[in-house]
Amino acid sequence: MNPSKVVRARVHRLTDLPNIGKAGAADLELLGVLAPEQLVGQCPYAMYEALCRLTGVRHDPCVIDVFISVTRFMAGEAARPWWDYTPERKLRLQSAGR
Repeated sequence: MNPSKVVRARVHRLTDLPNIGKAGAADLELLGVLAPEQLVGQCPYAMYEALCRLTGVRHDPCVIDVFISVTRFMAGEAARPWWDYTPERKLRLQSAGR
């Protein structure tokens, strides 16, 4: 869902989350996440690595940004576009030598 349209009190399904549509919801379900509450405490980088492992495909790193956006939202932060997290992800991966 577009982050500007997210209403925290109405987040019940995965597609109610910011930046999550049908494809993103399918990725989360593949990871065993069936409800938004299950994202609390999840590591977006570990989620990305697990998704790549499960699918046998190296996904676009922007998927990490989406995972950061939903885990932060479920931790109480405001809904933000996934691309707001791109600089953070790039810095972290660069620091890790990736």
